[in-house]
Amino acid sequence: MSTEIPQSNPRPGVAERAIDAATDVSRTIGEIAGGLHAAIDRLTAAIDEARKPGRPLSTIAAMTREAPLASLFVAFLFGVAVARRR
Repeated sequence: MSTEIPQSNPRPGVAERAIDAATDVSRTIGEIAGGLHAAIDRLTAAIDEARKPGRPLSTIAAMTREAPLASLFVAFLFGVAVARRR
């Protein structure tokens, strides 16, 4: 019969705490990256849908190709109007 001395659970050292913190940060960064990837995929799908013929981005792109200077002027006026509201 062997006598085993119960060992108390020692408090984690600095190295163990640093490894745990790094693991938590890595996991959090992974979750954030996954969320960003999903958001980018949804945005890309929405833009692709809006570029189909007859949709708003398709119309704007066609107008810009036909009259680039006029489109630039309209965009400038729109920017000025938005900036003045603030």
